[in-house]
Amino acid sequence: MSKIIITAALTGSRIMRDKAPYIPITAEEITRSAVEAWKAGAAVAHIHVRDPETGLGTQDLDQYKRVVEPLREQTDLVLCLTTSGIPGRNLPIDERLAPLQLRPELASFDAGSINLGSGVFANPIDFLQEAAVRMREYQVKPELEVFDLGMIMTCKKLRQDGFLHDPLHFQFVLGTPWGAPATAKAYLHFLDHLPDQATWSTIGIGRGSLPMTTLSMITGGHIRVGMEDNLYLRRGVLAGSNADLVAQVRAIVEAYGNQAASPDEAREMLGIR
Repeated sequence: MSKIIITAALTGSRIMRDKAPYIPITAEEITRSAVEAWKAGAAVAHIHVRDPETGLGTQDLDQYKRVVEPLREQTDLVLCLTTSGIPGRNLPIDERLAPLQLRPELASFDAGSINLGSGVFANPIDFLQEAAVRMREYQVKPELEVFDLGMIMTCKKLRQDGFLHDPLHFQFVLGTPWGAPATAKAYLHFLDHLPDQATWSTIGIGRGSLPMTTLSMITGGHIRVGMEDNLYLRRGVLAGSNADLVAQVRAIVEAYGNQAASPDEAREMLGIR
């Protein structure tokens, strides 16, 4: 029996209610959704917050406090705050890294630049180096989000240069229109290039969600689900909540004879404080 860490990615920065009628937008909705996901079996909450006027992602520290503080009071979730801002808008470094001031246990670390339609989600080396330095200062473990193989190689180079430190934790992102596809071949190619001691979790975007997360589980990894990545329980059936998506994969985890890790078990497995 293995313990599998389930991460719930609650909202992202762009998806609106016209496409996702049940997605949480306000700080109160995001908080409530995280609590529900925790009760359903999530050990980690991956958190973006939204501007209350536009509904789009923001790195505003007050909005993060309105989510982080009640979650610390009501749950023992491992909190992973994003440093991506709104991908493609490429916010200034200080703005992107502002949530680190709240000292989450994890923070996302987008490990390279990637095309997003007609724009570019820019994560140049100077940003990655600064993010790594500040995460270490705040005692935050980087969650290394990788969309293609080159980003894994970038993380290994940053480790070699002393910016990242073992044990590394990767988040494979498979199935975006501009990155690696959500296929077994792409997943195994990523896996072949991980450094020793590394842990990993896998995201499958859209219809790739269940195939990729199941493959991750049966090969020794962990899983991430949530409305940031996928809106459907199955073809044509929208998830009513992030908890629905967590419960679905928890059932798969248990069907394989495994168990969903508790937040404290996740902390031990990831080597975080």
